[in-house]
Amino acid sequence: MNIEIIREYCLSKPLATEDTAFGPDTILFRVYDKIFACIDLERPDLVVVKCDAEYALSLREQYSGIRPAWHWNKRYWNELCFDCDVDDALIFRLIDHSLEEVLKKLPKKTQQAYATLQ
Repeated sequence: MNIEIIREYCLSKPLATEDTAFGPDTILFRVYDKIFACIDLERPDLVVVKCDAEYALSLREQYSGIRPAWHWNKRYWNELCFDCDVDDALIFRLIDHSLEEVLKKLPKKTQQAYATLQ
């Protein structure tokens, strides 16, 4: 896995955008202006994603390559390390899960509109 593949995958999601609101070395991926993934160009061996709090704890217990995300709310945000025991398929599933977590917080009408785009 690498950050170029992550970038392409994130941008393949309907309405996904990218920006550098935290500075030129941090790429944020958003839907409806809500962050669902982050790549730090100074740490190109990982991606940060949002996660259900209970699931986040479970993942951290199972995988050494999944840790609480530095500088993020550690209850909900995980770092996924590429060079550890986290395989590519799981990384893609957790990006999808992160997007789902973000969408769950949006108004029902917005969720329904997004669902028609998939």
